[in-house]
Amino acid sequence: MRRPVLRPASLAGAGLGAAAGCILAAIGLAGTDAGGAGAAAGPASAAVRGADTATVVDSGARPAAPLLAGEDLDGEPVSLAEFRGHVVVVNVWGSWCGPCRAEADDLERLSGQTRAEGVRFLGINTRDRDRAAARSFVRAHGVGFPSLHDPTGELLLRFPPAFLNPQTIPSTLVIDRRGRIAVSIGGAVTDEELRPLLARVAEEES
Repeated sequence: MRRPVLRPASLAGAGLGAAAGCILAAIGLAGTDAGGAGAAAGPASAAVRGADTATVVDSGARPAAPLLAGEDLDGEPVSLAEFRGHVVVVNVWGSWCGPCRAEADDLERLSGQTRAEGVRFLGINTRDRDRAAARSFVRAHGVGFPSLHDPTGELLLRFPPAFLNPQTIPSTLVIDRRGRIAVSIGGAVTDEELRPLLARVAEEES
């Protein structure tokens, strides 16, 4: 089996130093009820780091994205398979996460700007056991794309750990038109940083 070829692509020049990612304690990810008041301020054990690189995978060595299906924040069914044939941005976020709030407006703006290019966005909302908190986040930022509700992080564990660390929130993946992981970013990202990576994958033939 051919091992994926990972190519770090620097994002430092685009200002990611100011956008930090929450690094969550592994035990807190699976065992803490994030729907209470304590979750809104973030876990006490959280550390913060910036994301200054994206991992770009050579086209011939990309692993298949896992099957993702479940309910959205309104209890409606949604799955990654619905977007097959499109380039898909999968963004992992939580309403309690400050960096997630910082990037939400950029992601929503980019979602609208790239839709005509065949790009779709899908969120994975994690650690929000109370969907009301997540829905409030969506309304506050005018987010129009759906999000799978994944309060325990079970969906995150389906991804290869080399591409998605379930302790790093927010994280963003770009899935190519064939359903393979093309780009991985750990930490918050801006529209200016994500757009050229999306353009590269969108220009590929399916």
